[in-house]
Amino acid sequence: MSIQSEIDDLWQRYQDDDIDAATAGSETLATLDAFLVSLEQGEVRAAEQVGDSGPDGWVVNEWVKRGILLNFGLRETIGRDYGGTTYYDVLPLRDTADLGTRGTRNTPDGTTIRRGAFLGSDCIMMSPSFVNIGAYVGDGTLVDSCDTVGSCAQLGQNVKLGANTLIGGVLEPVEDAPVIIEDGVSLGAGCRVTSGFHVGENTIVGENTLLSPRIPVYDLVAEEVLYGHLPSNRRAFTRYVESSIGDHEIFAGGAYKPAVVALDIEEDTLDKTRREEALRE
Repeated sequence: MSIQSEIDDLWQRYQDDDIDAATAGSETLATLDAFLVSLEQGEVRAAEQVGDSGPDGWVVNEWVKRGILLNFGLRETIGRDYGGTTYYDVLPLRDTADLGTRGTRNTPDGTTIRRGAFLGSDCIMMSPSFVNIGAYVGDGTLVDSCDTVGSCAQLGQNVKLGANTLIGGVLEPVEDAPVIIEDGVSLGAGCRVTSGFHVGENTIVGENTLLSPRIPVYDLVAEEVLYGHLPSNRRAFTRYVESSIGDHEIFAGGAYKPAVVALDIEEDTLDKTRREEALRE
């Protein structure tokens, strides 16, 4: 049987209340362990790019998200040791012995990688930072200090996450797309990307920008309003637009709501990015 068919079979038994954490035997746990190894080696992913840049070019692998949920539902919570401190979880942290052979760095004192997370070659994880189960971090990507990469989030190659950036996780419902950050994206410090938002390749996002499907993206290149998607090759930042609440005695000058404005990337912006990359080399 393939790992997918084994996970599908376990999921059906779990849904039928035929198995739980108390009754899961060594064979079941071996299947779950093999599944986590496949995630950590990048052999299976919660979502994959099958076409061009943009949401339509990606597919969600629902069975992978079910496999992650099974690891929570079919394992006991036990005490584990981390740096002399006992913590309680269903999973240990990821073994990082393979990272050095690929040129990937995780600095000490607070870089935490959960089991089932993939980190590619030449990545950098600065402390403190956290990568959750099912996340995929592509080659050459920087996860800076105080960053969180949530469950199943998909980060492409050469992505730059500024300090104190949050990439949200999406596990349920299993058919929902996770947060996807395509190749070459740069997110400024303090950005938040949540609820399955999709950022197209080579886009630069200004600091403290919130990207969520509930906040409109005013794309001034295509002259359209988008939700849940920031197209490729854009320069994006937060602005405030007039709210439908209008004038109110509490809001003396009227109420405003956040929005994201997307412009075409100017050549001088790309030049600055190239200079920054040269300084990192």
